[in-house]
Amino acid sequence: MTNYTRIAATTALAAMTAFSALPPAAEAATLLDLLRGGPGRSSERPGLRSIIEPQARGGLEMGDPEPLPKVAGPRYYTYKPEATRAIAIKAPVVPAAPAEPAAAGSDAVSSTVATDQPQVRRFLADTGVRATDEVAKAVEAYYADNKPLIWVTEAGLTERARQMLAGLAAVDAVGLAPEDYAVPVPVEAADPADPDRLARDIARFEVALSAKLLSYVADTERGRIDPNKISGYHDFKRKSVNLKPVLNMLRLSPDVAAYLRSRDPDNAQFKAMTAELARLRAADSQAGARVEIAPGTLLKPGQSNAELANILAAIKAEGSDALKAEHAAALAGYAGTPDYTPDLVAVVEAFQKEKGLKPDGVVGRATIRALTGHSNAEKIDKLIVAMEQIRWLPDDLGQRYVFINQPSYTAYFVNEGREQLAMRVVVGSKSNQTYFFQDQIETVEFNPYWGVPKSIIVNEMLPKLRRDPSYLDRLGYEVSYGGRKVSSTQVDWNTTHSVDVRQPPGGDNALGELKILFPNSHAIYMHDTPSKSFFQRDMRALSHGCVRLAEPRVMAAAVMGTTTAEIAKQIASGQNRAVQVPQKIPVYVSYFTAWPNKDGEIDYFEDVYDRDEATRKAFKATSDARVPRG
Repeated sequence: MTNYTRIAATTALAAMTAFSALPPAAEAATLLDLLRGGPGRSSERPGLRSIIEPQARGGLEMGDPEPLPKVAGPRYYTYKPEATRAIAIKAPVVPAAPAEPAAAGSDAVSSTVATDQPQVRRFLADTGVRATDEVAKAVEAYYADNKPLIWVTEAGLTERARQMLAGLAAVDAVGLAPEDYAVPVPVEAADPADPDRLARDIARFEVALSAKLLSYVADTERGRIDPNKISGYHDFKRKSVNLKPVLNMLRLSPDVAAYLRSRDPDNAQFKAMTAELARLRAADSQAGARVEIAPGTLLKPGQSNAELANILAAIKAEGSDALKAEHAAALAGYAGTPDYTPDLVAVVEAFQKEKGLKPDGVVGRATIRALTGHSNAEKIDKLIVAMEQIRWLPDDLGQRYVFINQPSYTAYFVNEGREQLAMRVVVGSKSNQTYFFQDQIETVEFNPYWGVPKSIIVNEMLPKLRRDPSYLDRLGYEVSYGGRKVSSTQVDWNTTHSVDVRQPPGGDNALGELKILFPNSHAIYMHDTPSKSFFQRDMRALSHGCVRLAEPRVMAAAVMGTTTAEIAKQIASGQNRAVQVPQKIPVYVSYFTAWPNKDGEIDYFEDVYDRDEATRKAFKATSDARVPRG
């Protein structure tokens, strides 16, 4: 499913059939910014603006011969956790086998085979414990082989079981929910009215703890939720986890809690998140009052505002040591007055630059958000979501890759395990969201054509074409029908079929000088843009889904392993040419509202698409489904 293949109505289905031959693309052009009367109406393209604006003002109120179709994007789902079933241990009990040598530090109960607890074993077949099919099969496989019980004796729990319970109770340290792995502890006392109760409860505990442990191992290695069930914007091949040998390894392990920790992600990003989570929770217990800045505050250089004192207090709390050292005189000399003087403007500009904001000295909504920061509770929530999401990705991202983080509006190139460059990007708007997925960069195309996506033709061009069939001809677009080039006036835009529309290379091309391709079913790629002013904005969710690069030549040189001068030569030829990268490079088109920077410190970002909230709802649905029954 792509961003342009979900049909909103029966009429849309007919229209989609009509445009079946379009080449893949997923980006709004400056043309579309102009059509909307939005930010693209700038001095960058005055000629095109004069052509489009009179028609753009006409809108849809003029009417059309028949209802206009619409192409809708993916949607968010009500999360449905994986189904569970009863664990059925059907193997018959066999006579006791010779003893195995005990592992160093292991419990006596785990060093003998088979029927050393016959009273407990006879209840294993019907404990009523439920688990996902994957977990249930692994539990059934272990006990079907008649291996020793791991967690219990005839009398009750082993020390090994108590260590494991303590380990599972502490999984919040790695961003998981302890209640998801809780196992009721049986009352270790006989009941004269029910002689079998203790053995039955102990058998249930044995199976339940084994099932919860396997659930934990699966969760910590690949995430507790399936991202593809959150929305159509998530696209991951879910990791497989080999659970079958885990119980036997735990039976032989001298330190079961350490074994659990060994299954957590082992990369620098996850370790930084784990350390930050511990720090925030410790800080929460000693937290003082946060600096507050009055909502709606807007302060420009040369003005006066009583909130200036709070603004500078927040800079002292949130700014780096280097910033505060550089502007120590201005900060120390501030006497609490409301006057926003040039030396204080310089302090604010330095803070804005440090936080990746436009350093203009204007204190508005974005700067206030950076100043007041997220509360510790908000940061913890973001970290827990991020720690889940990082489990969806490979444990090792690689030594050389491109990482695009949509909430930070930034693309990074990592080489030899180190961040080599970072640049601003524009990503999809909330109504045209960029997907969350991973792929491999294969090609750089110079002087590209822009194949206009079906959604843009149907949703945004079609109303104008019905009123003015010469519209695309005047803008210099190429139209073909059934593979044959035609004038846009020759097409019946009410009954269109087999039509392709593309924009030739040139200064006004929506993709600019080049695009960087990683072929995927969503038609997402990185590219240049003529709308350079967009990169000066703090909020850059403005495109139709693709990723616009602030410095496309620099990124192209990085992935091609060459120089920007060589990239410039390719562009200067004016020829449309696609060149394969010397070696395919992983690209992670990601969505993290908490992510470590190159110094290992966690930065926090706004949840531009509200995906964190959707993930938290999936957490709740998963936990609700795991509540023990009966």
